[in-house]
Amino acid sequence: MNSKNGPLALLFHAVFIAFILAPIVMVCAVAFTSEGFISLPSGGLSLRWFRAILDNPRFIDAFWFSMGLGALSASLAILLAVPGALAIARNRFPGREALLAFFMSPLMIPHVVLGLAFLKFFTTVGLVGTYFGLVIAHVILIMPYALRLVLASATGIDPALERAALSLGASGWVAFRRVVLPMVLPGVISGWVIAFITSFDELTMSIFVASPSTTTLPVRIFLHIEDTIDPLVTAVSAVLIYATAIAIFILDRVIGLEKLFVGKGR
Repeated sequence: MNSKNGPLALLFHAVFIAFILAPIVMVCAVAFTSEGFISLPSGGLSLRWFRAILDNPRFIDAFWFSMGLGALSASLAILLAVPGALAIARNRFPGREALLAFFMSPLMIPHVVLGLAFLKFFTTVGLVGTYFGLVIAHVILIMPYALRLVLASATGIDPALERAALSLGASGWVAFRRVVLPMVLPGVISGWVIAFITSFDELTMSIFVASPSTTTLPVRIFLHIEDTIDPLVTAVSAVLIYATAIAIFILDRVIGLEKLFVGKGR
């Protein structure tokens, strides 16, 4: 890039970053309004809508429910993704591409269609509105994200390393734990994180399979918006944004995001 294009490129990057951050900044700004409705600019700054979250236990319960559901679903998805990714990456067998396409197929199906399909199936087998049914639906939905990232780490691993460990007397489990797993660990961690975020944020499909006792935070926010439009939902969103930013900062300072997701130290 020559010097003439430098300022223009910087301007383009600044505009692009501002475009990406504008919705987040707007949500965080509206959360501090003192009005009883969504307003920007606001007549004054207030923490009333953050205090309103504490007075509304349904949002707090839905948050912890979504956290538990996301963690469990992401963990189960990773447990399924690791052996699947290793089998696909390290072997050539008939139907390999078809099997991979089958595992990735939830990405190609609209979430509304998935929700309707799960609703019909769960109604038939008696799992509609149950926690177990919701976990199954979320695992199927987020499995492709976990599989793709683990597969990216597993591709290119030299199988001679595992064979060397086996030849030196290590059992299959020890060879996997001491040799294979460290090499695919960045994909496992990043796959778990992406799967957790996807599960936590899922709304469209969850609406069809959730019940009053299994209401996730996105569903709770959607139901609240149906009843009334007030800055409470912006306060909830702002808290999630702040918590995410703090968690990323802590991970970066304590572990390092590059080491966590790429597997390299600083």
